[in-house]
Amino acid sequence: MKTRKLHEWDLSCKEAIEIQHRLASQVRFIAMKKKPKIIAGLDCAFSKDGKRIFASAVVIDLSDFSVIETTTATRKVDFPYIPGFLSFREAPACIDAIEKLKTTPDVFIVDGQGFAHPRRFGIACHIGVLVDKPTVGCAKSRLIGTFDEPGRLKGNYSQLLDEKEPIGAVLRTRTDVKPVYVSVGHRCMLEDAISIILECTTRYRLPEPSRLAHQLVGQAKLG
Repeated sequence: MKTRKLHEWDLSCKEAIEIQHRLASQVRFIAMKKKPKIIAGLDCAFSKDGKRIFASAVVIDLSDFSVIETTTATRKVDFPYIPGFLSFREAPACIDAIEKLKTTPDVFIVDGQGFAHPRRFGIACHIGVLVDKPTVGCAKSRLIGTFDEPGRLKGNYSQLLDEKEPIGAVLRTRTDVKPVYVSVGHRCMLEDAISIILECTTRYRLPEPSRLAHQLVGQAKLG
């Protein structure tokens, strides 16, 4: 699968911020016209010494949750851990895994934030702009924003707010289980993102493409 090269990855924090501000203007909030059928999950893991990063992509058929394709990639870690700059640390390996795909997914689910980011350009937005496909951020923890606890049942959600601006949703994917943090990455609306995550969630907290990508990247790390 082809991706767009819009910048280099060897950057200072100042240059990274400039890129986030510049590319944030390319994020598109567009209602999805067709129900997605082919979904890809992306996840990353680091070596014990923190010097290498592993990324995986798992593509599933949403009709029966069968796995269509998987890829993995590994890279040397070139960017330090700084909150708000996750994409410069993880996205290069994710892009490597995406470029190995023979299948073109309808949607990518990224383990991280999308619009719910201080500069409105988290890793899901970054990857979304580079692949120019619908992308959803589904994070296990909150980066910014405040919210009221959603109801206890699967499908219940509340708004994630930065001051008074809605930036995402706090979504219960399993009854009486901790929620996930969903936000738009690219080429979808928040309502689409919520619907996609719920459709991809079976009996686990994480959507199935993300859960399988997490398992695969763990195996790649051990191997």
